[in-house]
Amino acid sequence: MKAIVTVVGQDRVGIIAAVCAKLAEFNVNVLDISQTVMQGYFTMMMATEVSACNVPLAELVQRMDELGVRMGLSIRVQREDIFQSMHRI
Repeated sequence: MKAIVTVVGQDRVGIIAAVCAKLAEFNVNVLDISQTVMQGYFTMMMATEVSACNVPLAELVQRMDELGVRMGLSIRVQREDIFQSMHRI
């Protein structure tokens, strides 16, 4: 199963490293990544493979949200099919 991870917040050193390290802890593979900084705000979208994740998806969502709170970021994890349905125009 694939999931989309989005990250938004004030730009600073180490955001990509921290998010990727936390995903690696859960055995989540990053398939594709796009990031940009606009007027001091960092935004990132990642396509990930969560089939081999070592915790249930609900726990992954919670743990990534907790990382976001600690870092002052918004980190969201959604199943790819739900993400696509929500963002279809």
